[in-house]
Amino acid sequence: QVQLVESGGGLVQAGGSLRLSCAASGSAFTTNAMSWFRQAPGYQRELVAVISGNGRVNYLDSVKGRFTLSRDNAKNTVYLQMSGLKPDDTAVYYCNADLNVLTGTGWFRQEYWGQGTQVTVSS
Repeated sequence: QVQLVESGGGLVQAGGSLRLSCAASGSAFTTNAMSWFRQAPGYQRELVAVISGNGRVNYLDSVKGRFTLSRDNAKNTVYLQMSGLKPDDTAVYYCNADLNVLTGTGWFRQEYWGQGTQVTVSS
């Protein structure tokens, strides 16, 4: 099993910045992709940014130029640097990991979610 631990959410004024972290630990694994999703009250969960195993990054159009997704492979951690925050960015942010995990019976592709971290942007 793999655990995802998120940190870095909070309350910030419009125009401010926050950095979210998501650290993966547990069983041996390789990474297909790691992502950040967000869900605001009354809205569906949406993909904010994703980094593939080869390092390619894609962003939701509304965050391009403001958010930067990066990773530290040595720490099995991804970071979402959010700048120029807007009230519309207010949501619970969830880390997602698409992994190949070594279990007692071999390698299996599995998906994991973090517990979520609240980001609130005041106007």
